[in-house]
Amino acid sequence: MQKEKLRTVRKRKGYTQQQVADAIATDVSNYSRKESGAVKIIQAEWDKLAKFLEVPVEEIYEEDEVNINIDHPVFNDQAQGNMGNNINATINNELSIEIIKSLQEYISLLKEEVARLKK
Repeated sequence: MQKEKLRTVRKRKGYTQQQVADAIATDVSNYSRKESGAVKIIQAEWDKLAKFLEVPVEEIYEEDEVNINIDHPVFNDQAQGNMGNNINATINNELSIEIIKSLQEYISLLKEEVARLKK
């Protein structure tokens, strides 16, 4: 899900993706993926973006959609020799979504820390 509100405000203010990427201490390709919706934007980044763009967070914020291919063996007990039933698969999928969200946030924090340490 593209971050249309964010992209629109960025362009209206005359900023390039590189300038905004610098403001949240990431590289332009990662920022581009964030703006396109391929990578999650964590709350701390929404706050930094709003401050940089000089707008309220509500003006740029859009919820992330979670798209997970549950046919993948990691998320599907059926692919591991038919070990699970539908209830277990549902529970595992819900847990997997939460784990993925947590890992995405952790990766973003690590990227921020790497950028900070490089400076």
